[in-house]
Amino acid sequence: MNTTMKNKVQLIGNLGKDPELKNVGNGQALLRLSLATNERYRTAEGEWKDNTQWHPIVIWGKQAEKLASQVRKGSGLVVEGRLVQRTYESKEGERRYSTEVVVSDYQLLGGAKVAEPEMA
Repeated sequence: MNTTMKNKVQLIGNLGKDPELKNVGNGQALLRLSLATNERYRTAEGEWKDNTQWHPIVIWGKQAEKLASQVRKGSGLVVEGRLVQRTYESKEGERRYSTEVVVSDYQLLGGAKVAEPEMA
């Protein structure tokens, strides 16, 4: 079987805090978001429960600058991208791991598509 495996994720949720836009070493814009997704399910006892998951979102370049001006805490957002794992060292010198969604495309909830994937 000749299939291509892809690293692709799509999330639909709301921002948990205002976007954090900054310029990194090479002057490129970096936007960090915290996106909450909610799943509602019924327990064995028939009670409804909500399960909220928080996802770190990263967006680069002109796309980051544009989205930063369009969203704030509570904004609804659909993102598509890929999962990226990174390793870093904490202030205490401990090795830490993080998984982030690096966005290739997004759509504001309730609005038209506002960004297309950037060509690599």
